[in-house]
Amino acid sequence: MSLATVDLVILAIYGIAIFGLAQWVSRDKGGGRKTSTDYFMASKSLPWWAIGASLIAANISAEQIIGMSGSGYVIGLGIASYEWMAALTLLIVGKFFLPIFLRNDIVTMPQFLQQRYGPTIRNVMAVFWLLLYVFVNVTSILWLGSIAVNTVTGFNQDYAIVAIGVFALAYQLWGGLKAVALTDIVQVALLVCGGLIIGFIALSTIGGDGGAVAGFQTLLTQFPEKFDMILSKDNPHYQELPGIAVLLGGLWVMNISYWGFNQYIIQRALAARSVAEAQKGIAFAAYLKLLMPVIVVLPGMAALVLAPNLTAPDQAYPTMMNLLPVGLKGLVFAALIAAIIASLASKVNSISTIFTLDLYAKVRPGASETHLVAVGRLAAVGAVIIGILTARPLLGGFSQAFQFIQDFTGFFTPSIVVIFILGLFWKRASEAGALTAAVGGVALSGLLWQLDRMDLFTLPFMNRVGLVFVVALIAAVVVSLLVPPKPGTLKIRLDGVSYRTSLGFNIAAVGVIIVLIAVYSIWW
Repeated sequence: MSLATVDLVILAIYGIAIFGLAQWVSRDKGGGRKTSTDYFMASKSLPWWAIGASLIAANISAEQIIGMSGSGYVIGLGIASYEWMAALTLLIVGKFFLPIFLRNDIVTMPQFLQQRYGPTIRNVMAVFWLLLYVFVNVTSILWLGSIAVNTVTGFNQDYAIVAIGVFALAYQLWGGLKAVALTDIVQVALLVCGGLIIGFIALSTIGGDGGAVAGFQTLLTQFPEKFDMILSKDNPHYQELPGIAVLLGGLWVMNISYWGFNQYIIQRALAARSVAEAQKGIAFAAYLKLLMPVIVVLPGMAALVLAPNLTAPDQAYPTMMNLLPVGLKGLVFAALIAAIIASLASKVNSISTIFTLDLYAKVRPGASETHLVAVGRLAAVGAVIIGILTARPLLGGFSQAFQFIQDFTGFFTPSIVVIFILGLFWKRASEAGALTAAVGGVALSGLLWQLDRMDLFTLPFMNRVGLVFVVALIAAVVVSLLVPPKPGTLKIRLDGVSYRTSLGFNIAAVGVIIVLIAVYSIWW
């Protein structure tokens, strides 16, 4: 189905407005030129509302909206554990990780690794993150975003990939992180409103005269198994969400890696005015996270009634959009595009940050600030071009792209969490131990994956993540005890670091915990 003229006008207004706003908020004031701190870290002056909104905008994109709606269609509400447990993870990051990062003026995650362990682990992980962000994150956003555009408008999918990539690049190319973060409050507001609208209309369509409440009750009655939050072993989707592991196992490792040590996520908090400001932003993001399942999972579940014969689960959300009347469809479609563009721009900015500051600047230590900013922009252009060229070849054959992304990143996240947790909280951890965790964890993940494919040792990927984490942790501790840190590598300062948080943060944390207890008690 094509968009009506009024829908296209709304979409065009959004595109022009958000592009103009991005350029305005990131303009050079007083005739000065951008430094690397201005471009990559928004001058380290982001307020809490920008941090919270930008965290969610960087996270919620095509792979979340399209992918999780598709998983909601297939698996049900259980997939929402990724969102709800992330809210609690955010609070842990704000309380325990951010004070150390900000005390040491950390700009990138590889920079922390060098200060803590040495240059080798920094270079290894910088290259790894670049490959992951370009070939998994950028490509997935482009591919799933193009599915949405094609399903709703009929626009050629390959052309959609190019259009999304070019606009996201142009949107943030001049202003860097400031252009992204300071406009994300608009993007998130549009995303939340659009998601609530589509969920309400979908449920109201199911409920008829009874409205959205009756529609939700119909879903509960017709598909009670889709509301199980903790799946039993006889559930056909136990491999994707293995029971209690979503509360006590591998999901914690996935979430801590993503929210605590992922450059394109944590970069927003690292650019805060202060620790207190960053923590307020984190709390704001946690509450937005609690709302996300209503926006990204519920429409997919509604499609069980309204579109029961979809050829691919990832068509669920775009199909629900076609229920919307003229005008509203343009608004909701603009919200979806806003999420795609904001998240893609965030990833591209972080790619340019790591490439420029962690790799290029080390090769050219005397490069000027202007030169570094120019290199960062070129790196952003290169990342988008690669993503456009490889999106279809890499992801075209997967029906549930969200599950593919989780499974793939699960190869690496156990090692990442081991390296950072030991680096943050155990002085004896050494570079040799960190490298052992990095190489050994990936190797063990690959071995277990191959054994699973050969039906020799079947293990749900989330349990695999938990098992590899434990093994990598033990290996890193043993090697660190045998090969202690090299002199001069422990450059992380802990003096002045306080884990005490404000009353407001503590109240917010208690509120998140109460909501989670209620949700899991109702739909256990």
